[in-house]
Amino acid sequence: MYKQISSNKWKSFFLILFFLCLIFVLAWLLGEQTGLGSQALILAVIIAVAMTFGSYYASDKIVLAISRAKPVEKKDYPYLYNVVEGLAIAGGLPKPRCYIIDDTAPNAFASGRNPKNSVIVVTKGLLQKLNRAELEGVIAHEMAHIKNYDVLLMTLTVVMVGVVVLLSDWMLRSFIWGGGKRRRSSKEGGNAGAILVVVGLVLAILSPLIAQLIRLAVSRKREFLADANGAFLTRYPPGLASALKKLDADKEPLEAANKATAHLYIVNPLKDIKGVVNKMYSTHPPIEERVAALEKM
Repeated sequence: MYKQISSNKWKSFFLILFFLCLIFVLAWLLGEQTGLGSQALILAVIIAVAMTFGSYYASDKIVLAISRAKPVEKKDYPYLYNVVEGLAIAGGLPKPRCYIIDDTAPNAFASGRNPKNSVIVVTKGLLQKLNRAELEGVIAHEMAHIKNYDVLLMTLTVVMVGVVVLLSDWMLRSFIWGGGKRRRSSKEGGNAGAILVVVGLVLAILSPLIAQLIRLAVSRKREFLADANGAFLTRYPPGLASALKKLDADKEPLEAANKATAHLYIVNPLKDIKGVVNKMYSTHPPIEERVAALEKM
């Protein structure tokens, strides 16, 4: 368990580091093309943060409304409350608020910007189709997302994607609007200037795609980390492994889910992901790989 947790933390760290390097390279190239210098990066960060600040603080309310999740009391679902309370105590966390989605497709997710403002959402199908050990495994996985501040991390990656997209867009516009100036500067600078222009154009086109792939890769690594942390919390990896198998085998679609919220759930609530290319664009690792990692523990 310790090895798996450590491995996923380092992989997430290096992905974020690569993300930051990509932003700085784009900002430098844009500064070279437009003469803005470091102002290009500062301006992009301010705009991207301003766009996501409000949505971040209201993210749990927005997601709960989209998912049609309803708050529940202990008297309504004592079984669920007992599991959540026990794992919150074991993890040293405040007890998250509990919500239910009235859908027989088994699934669950957690939301909230920090442990004090966290919620755990489960479907009725999850409570109906999983036994105690499996339910504890799923809830522990969601507790791990809360404890690891994964909502905060994914919000940061969304901000960074926004910065990359803005920088790329500005760079492409600078090529369109300042073409003559650049051609003169590239002639004056010789081969180095021409290479800089070509590199800038290629990065301007490909960077948004690269940024999205990095964001999805970070999301997949955090799923592996939550699996490992969840197994560590329950001290029983087979419980979560069995739950993942059941959730993967259940092909009933979750009607409340959509592409905007699919990344939150413990397993992808949309159609199965097949093929190498589709896996790259998935927010979740393949279930077989997650189960294999748990079985190694």
